[in-house]
Amino acid sequence: MKGWWFRAGVGVLRRPGLWPVAVTQALRLARPGWWRRRPFLPLPDPDYVRFRLQTAYGPDGEPSAHDVVSYLRWCRDFPTHGSG
Repeated sequence: MKGWWFRAGVGVLRRPGLWPVAVTQALRLARPGWWRRRPFLPLPDPDYVRFRLQTAYGPDGEPSAHDVVSYLRWCRDFPTHGSG
């Protein structure tokens, strides 16, 4: 079930314009105090990821690289403040 991380990573690596968005989202989803625990990476809580994947894809589903890229594009394009 973890092979999707690799495929999603490759999908993002192919799109340098999404790299800043991917880093921003990784930091937003990272566990608080991630720098104090091994592996010292801004990884989300595994329970949170499991919950989000199960609610979106069912108990055995996995996101495709296209889903992850689409999500990052949505994050990039979503307005962060009012337009007027």
